[in-house]
Amino acid sequence: MTPNGAAIRSFRELRGLSLRRLARLIGCDPGFLSRIETNRQGAGDDTLTHIAEELQVPIEAITREKPSDQE
Repeated sequence: MTPNGAAIRSFRELRGLSLRRLARLIGCDPGFLSRIETNRQGAGDDTLTHIAEELQVPIEAITREKPSDQE
């Protein structure tokens, strides 16, 4: 799965969570989460699952398909 950084940020802001707060809730460094939100870094399935659970959204809402040329 590939994270959709803009969707993660949007849902985080809708929930009223700061980047630092969400990072703490999922057990990661705020810099790491920032890089995910700005699409500068990918994330593993476990991390994406934790993010989706904390944001109370289906994982499909915060991921996107890889372009076919990157598979």
